[in-house]
Amino acid sequence: MSNAEAGKAVSPKKLIINAFVESCSGHQSPGLWRHPDDRSWDFNNIHHWVELAKLLEKGKFHGMFIADVLGAYDVYKGPQNPDPAIVSGAQWPVNEPLALVPAMAAATKSLGFGVTVATTYEQPYHLARRLSTVDHLTAGRVGWNIVTGYLDSAARNLGHNEQPVHDKRYEIAEEYVEVMYKLWQSSWRDDAVKLDRVKGIYTDPSLVRQINHVGQYYTVPGPHICQPSPQRTPVIMQAGTSKAGKTFAARNAEAIFVAGHSPAVVAKNIAEIRQMARDDYNRDPSSIKFLAMLCPIIGKTQDEAQAKYDDFIQYGSEDGALALFGGWTGIDLAKYGDDEELRHVESNAIRSAVEGWSKSSPGVPKWTKHTVANHIKIGGLGATVVGTPEHVANEMERWVSEADVDGFNLAYALMPASFEDVIEFLLPVLKQRGLFWEDYAVEGGTYRENIYGKKGVSRPPADHPASQYHWKAE
Repeated sequence: MSNAEAGKAVSPKKLIINAFVESCSGHQSPGLWRHPDDRSWDFNNIHHWVELAKLLEKGKFHGMFIADVLGAYDVYKGPQNPDPAIVSGAQWPVNEPLALVPAMAAATKSLGFGVTVATTYEQPYHLARRLSTVDHLTAGRVGWNIVTGYLDSAARNLGHNEQPVHDKRYEIAEEYVEVMYKLWQSSWRDDAVKLDRVKGIYTDPSLVRQINHVGQYYTVPGPHICQPSPQRTPVIMQAGTSKAGKTFAARNAEAIFVAGHSPAVVAKNIAEIRQMARDDYNRDPSSIKFLAMLCPIIGKTQDEAQAKYDDFIQYGSEDGALALFGGWTGIDLAKYGDDEELRHVESNAIRSAVEGWSKSSPGVPKWTKHTVANHIKIGGLGATVVGTPEHVANEMERWVSEADVDGFNLAYALMPASFEDVIEFLLPVLKQRGLFWEDYAVEGGTYRENIYGKKGVSRPPADHPASQYHWKAE
């Protein structure tokens, strides 16, 4: 690599920082709700969320990324056995995420909210209204994390024997988002609402039209029942690195969530999606923002950080960790012996999952289901970085240079203590290095404006598929 190339590779990139949460206890750190300093178990209390939102905005986080599932993690010790997840509180119970957002938005001004909603089990006309409503109520601070679902337990509770096959779910999702774009962008002209008190015209009916969508999976005449919201289309977010998932992301996503224990695990997928976006969909690849999951355990010294980690992990739940692993991979590790070396079993899926961990943690002599559980107990499927603020910042820079990520979804070990540590210790180091902003690019702006760092870009960019439907004022 030439000096010029090296300089280009490590040039400062202002990082996008989101808090990664779910309306449950523990989220990516199953069992940590037992820790005396954790408050994640208070998730049923709206003030819990309002205070978290205010804390994150004080720290100038770009947003709060709210995960969701619609069923129990019931593969481990299964089949169809939710008990390990239930007893350990592993993403169970879990509340609906969108309901939290208006209260948090009322207490903040600039913080964005990325909300996970699955396409497989809900009609697009209904979801379009819910997301438009919240985009209005938040003054345009909503992102939609599009998932197609991965738990058969959710499918069974929503009228199906099992999920549609993987690629079929993405085929359905492609038509789903097309309907959404038409409803949001094409159904109302920008200036349709007149509020003309003299003539008695609330909305000019000639500036509202049906979308008349007739497709393979959906028939939606429209028009959209909501007037255009500040962003029209919420920021489109996505997670998924299968072939179908990458194709969907390259066409639609503005922010993509990636998870892996080292940059090498995700670098190839990021490069492929950027290239596909450019070559197949004529999109600017730099406009797609990749956010890696990271769980920082921060101490003033390395020893202090390690002592925190050692304290935390004793509260982690092995049942909860292996329940999550089963849901994420479809693999029941209860079938394997306590001391069985998982790199040598017959399952390709297990071998590939463990191989990723072994590359990022070469010092582990033997990978058993207990080793896997310990890796998941704090930070889940993402990287868990233990060290000083400078060490964590170094790791973040390594992810940027080696994998070309644009930012991070920060998972917590303890709620809200992990985020307090990030704000007090890590963000000042990132600011010193030119890697994090001093304040919101657009105070009181939309989520899209602050993700792109530019005022006036509330609507999807011109190269995004939603923009082709936009009915502009003349």
